[in-house]
Amino acid sequence: MSSDDAALMAEQLAYYRARAPEYDSVYAHRADLRELLGGIDELPVRGDVLELACGTGQWTALLAERAVSVTAVDASAETLAIARERAGGPTVRFVQADLFDWQPPRRYDTVFFGFWLSHVLPARFPGFWRSLGASLAPGGRVVFVDDAPSEAVHEEFVADESTHTALRRVGDGSAFRIVKVFRGPGELTDQLAALGWSVEVKGAAGSFLTGVAKPSEAQG
Repeated sequence: MSSDDAALMAEQLAYYRARAPEYDSVYAHRADLRELLGGIDELPVRGDVLELACGTGQWTALLAERAVSVTAVDASAETLAIARERAGGPTVRFVQADLFDWQPPRRYDTVFFGFWLSHVLPARFPGFWRSLGASLAPGGRVVFVDDAPSEAVHEEFVADESTHTALRRVGDGSAFRIVKVFRGPGELTDQLAALGWSVEVKGAAGSFLTGVAKPSEAQG
């Protein structure tokens, strides 16, 4: 990873650490997000679950109701503190770690991430999916939710930088650069097929996408 990309990823982490106390307010203000959360019963979450970028635990609590166990990983201590309050329990384990450096100690039946894939740099996309394949137990699935490309109108992209760099602000006015890559269903299907995955991507709650992916037989 280039030094510029490393600086961008560090700034993205700083944004989510700073935003942790106000992150959940968006769920109160957007009915479509609440509808998306309510659709988790339609997703094939089962067995032992690994959740990446768990944030404040909005999804963690729902996953725990459907899973044998949940291992929830995030790089931000601030968001993890909120997640532990929301979704703590005997079957949930929280881990603070950089998702690109952390190696899971075992394999999982389901790997889940909500609103994380669009924060993965294009250059890191293939390696990220290789790590997902190594994290799955036989017959396992990757399940994800994210923004549809229509949500791009709400982003402030940074001029004179790559098309995947957006600017976000927190309540005190501080501004941070983040990675934001909008991938539509067709693009995701093609990109993952090239990496040896089959995936079904659907629209959800108007502004979002859900995806279920599994390694091809040749890969798995």
